[in-house]
Amino acid sequence: MEQQGLTERELRAWRSFTEMQYLLMAGIEQQLQATSGMSTADYAVLSLLSEAPGGRLRPYELARVAGWEKSRLHHQLTRMSTRGLIIREPYGSRGRYAVITPKGLAALKDAFPGHAAEVRRLLTGRLTPEQLDQLTGIATSIRDHLKADQQ
Repeated sequence: MEQQGLTERELRAWRSFTEMQYLLMAGIEQQLQATSGMSTADYAVLSLLSEAPGGRLRPYELARVAGWEKSRLHHQLTRMSTRGLIIREPYGSRGRYAVITPKGLAALKDAFPGHAAEVRRLLTGRLTPEQLDQLTGIATSIRDHLKADQQ
């Protein structure tokens, strides 16, 4: 049955995707919380900062790369700063950098093996190499279209 203009095929794809996404992210969140006390948001910010030159990014750059809104990032950085995972370092007369701390880097390194194992258990290990390539192609195509729509 068509709903809101979606065909049966589109509706099946949409529902399968949203349910898979929810279950996958819930599983990853549970694993990170249980083994490291980190949220997926903490992990994402620490990962991006750890890969940035000098472990630092301007918040607007971090928000752009993470695909987050400014207010979400501000609140996330405040929580992480309170826990000592990042610091806000002055930049110029009014700017700031978000900088990963040694404590944040250690937390990321501690969380990484369990996180990678859970991603493999829940997603990548369930797919053939060809399916992984297809998933990458599909996700990249959709991501690129979404980013183009935002500009």
